[in-house]
Amino acid sequence: MMTLGTAIAFIGASLAVGLACSGSAKGVGCVGEAGAGVLSEDPGKFAQVLILQIIPGTQGLYGLVAWFFTCMKMGFFAGNLMELTTPQGLSLFAACLPIGIGGYLSAIAQGRCAAAAVSLIVKRPEEMSKGIIMAIMVEFYAILCLLATFLMVNSLI
Repeated sequence: MMTLGTAIAFIGASLAVGLACSGSAKGVGCVGEAGAGVLSEDPGKFAQVLILQIIPGTQGLYGLVAWFFTCMKMGFFAGNLMELTTPQGLSLFAACLPIGIGGYLSAIAQGRCAAAAVSLIVKRPEEMSKGIIMAIMVEFYAILCLLATFLMVNSLI
């Protein structure tokens, strides 16, 4: 039977991946909306739009990595699930929050930035690299969130 602590830790891991992927979906969707308008006028810009649309998807991957490491730490994949105490479960839950919340918010912000870069390539396609750089600047904070989650998960239990 699963302990309360183990269940709480699973909720944290689920939030890490669920929130980060939700933010990525929203960010990627935002860029896709902007890109569809551009492509209706100039289908030749598909590759540029696609590159910008991919960028906000990374936070979802970071959330999946956090979920994987948390579940691995709990023995889920080895078939030897740990019976965590409530404080241990709450600790893992809290450790998953940085990438869950930070991934959600940064993916949306990055999507908005990448959508603005789509507008840039309409008039000045040669300036696409500047738009990519602006969107990638947001990535730094998602990476910090992943790092915080990773370090906390690996220091617990």
